[in-house]
Amino acid sequence: MSTSKEVTRDKGFFGHPRGLANLFGVEMWERFSFYGMQGILAIYLYFEIADGGLGLPEASATSVVGAYGGLVYLSTIAGSWIADRLLGSERTLFYSAVLIMLGHISLALVPGLAGVAIGLTAVGLGSGGLKANATSMVGALYEEKDQRRDAGFTIFYLGINLGAFIGQILTGLVQQEMGFHYGFGLAAIGMAAGLIQYTIGRKNLPPVTGVVANPLPPDKRVKAALIGAVVLVLIAVVVISGLVTAANLANVTVVIVALAAIAYFTVILTSKKVTRVERRRVVAFIPMFIASFAFFSLFQQQFTVVVIYIDERLNRDLFGWQMPIPWANSVNPVFIILLAGVFATIWTKLGSRQPSTPIKFALGTGVMGIAFLLFLPLTGSGPNSVPLLALVGILLVFTIAELLLSPVGLSLSTKLAPEAFRTQMVALNFLSIALGTSTAGALAKYYDPANEVPYFAIVGSVAIGIGVLLAIASPFIRKLMEGVR
Repeated sequence: MSTSKEVTRDKGFFGHPRGLANLFGVEMWERFSFYGMQGILAIYLYFEIADGGLGLPEASATSVVGAYGGLVYLSTIAGSWIADRLLGSERTLFYSAVLIMLGHISLALVPGLAGVAIGLTAVGLGSGGLKANATSMVGALYEEKDQRRDAGFTIFYLGINLGAFIGQILTGLVQQEMGFHYGFGLAAIGMAAGLIQYTIGRKNLPPVTGVVANPLPPDKRVKAALIGAVVLVLIAVVVISGLVTAANLANVTVVIVALAAIAYFTVILTSKKVTRVERRRVVAFIPMFIASFAFFSLFQQQFTVVVIYIDERLNRDLFGWQMPIPWANSVNPVFIILLAGVFATIWTKLGSRQPSTPIKFALGTGVMGIAFLLFLPLTGSGPNSVPLLALVGILLVFTIAELLLSPVGLSLSTKLAPEAFRTQMVALNFLSIALGTSTAGALAKYYDPANEVPYFAIVGSVAIGIGVLLAIASPFIRKLMEGVR
């Protein structure tokens, strides 16, 4: 592998280190499989059995989707812990990708709810391990004060959305023409392609990605394994006993993720391995964590409320042909592809004059709230009557909000991370997404296509309020960040 200085000074990929190209590629293919599968997951759960689905109630289906999304980001804790304590980021990412591929194969081949349980568990755990470590590895490509960092993360984010766009288009088309299980099979093929590409380009990654930052002593490994086994047994018991059902799964996940986030902040802030400056930076991340949670509570409704909206409210007729439901959600990745380079260029050109990270978070959360208010003028129309162009416009606002906050959040978690918790700090950022995603599933049960005004008005207004409060607090937050912008 290249030396650290060679990697951070490398400009072989559009002015960025060549390792970014490899991580861009593996994340693109992982998102191809992830969003391709997730794009058809809700309708697979609630479509009638005669139409190839499982016939669950819509509220239960959206609860499962929200909880699954929460599991993906919650499992970044396990993936980052394994990286920091056992294997290093590079190997953890590779094994996680293998697990994702096996999960999609299970969804494709194992029928019924058994296939859903096995497949979503494998994909969720694998995606969590891959996401945390890919993000950490992108951060390792740049020195702390490298002005290319936010732009590099925006390019990385372009890879995410290129995969999401192609995955939803192809998987949605295959599902409509051939059936759900063929769509899941295509997702497995996409992840296999990502594994091959990643293996070929591993030599361009910095050595630090293979280093175990805080090795777990051999005498503590048995204890860690026992704790993991107990957790798995407890999960099995509560599921078998009926305490956790499809209908309440999202609510349970919200509670678990919230407790995990509190515990993680406590562990990092009380660790003796964290310096005073590092501790202040972690405290600065707390209000951004809250804003990120609020943002993703709305944004991730693309896979719960917006899916139902597309199915029941949107006019999907294209010259006599019914557009597949997942295609409408591919609009957001298209806008990301078109605008990610624009945002990357803006941040690069502005350099030290660009808005501070707290202001970017405030803008992203507020704009996301505005996007939900834009649904209000469309309320009152009949079933499947909302023009496609109107939804496209709203999803454009989704995209602008996303580019203001999401890639910046990935970058921020690497900049504020204490050395001993380098990858685990990235996982803490993903916990905000986990909390938001599971909340998106929990909120969906309050959505009624026949009475939309209160839902969109309340949810949108709350997000705008959080954005305003964060903007007001931004000077104090910047002081805590100790020079990090």
